[in-house]
Amino acid sequence: MSREAADYVAQQYNLNYDELSQIGIIGDMPEKNGKGRIVVATGGTSDIPVAEEAARTAEVYGNEVVRLYDVGVAGMHRLMNHIDAIIAIAGMEGALASVIGGMADCPVIAVPTSVGYGANFGGLSALLSMLNSCASGVSVVNIDNGFGAGYLASMINHM
Repeated sequence: MSREAADYVAQQYNLNYDELSQIGIIGDMPEKNGKGRIVVATGGTSDIPVAEEAARTAEVYGNEVVRLYDVGVAGMHRLMNHIDAIIAIAGMEGALASVIGGMADCPVIAVPTSVGYGANFGGLSALLSMLNSCASGVSVVNIDNGFGAGYLASMINHM
């Protein structure tokens, strides 16, 4: 939601608005009742707003979330200690999801982002790379769909 929408809703309700994820939450956060942890990993810092949307969504649905931002393909060693369910968020060529999917033995939800330089095509190049991943267990949501990824991870974590 936009800042303007948040200000409007806050006139009637006790709204907790997060500028980075652009998510507004009314009421208290629920108790954590998921079975494991959901890791939200980004390839770079420009992916953080979408990552926060996914992380906050998963938290609203009662999940413990571990944030590992700016992991990149070169920082995989930071990821391997936290594996239960993973949301991999990346722009550019979207390689992070395939690399994580090849290393992890849990579901990986890939989120392409519209940020990036070069021939990113508004996230289309990352989307196509993620859809064409050879790694087993990788599912893909639409470009910048942090909410969809967070919700799907929550469903998996509550099974």
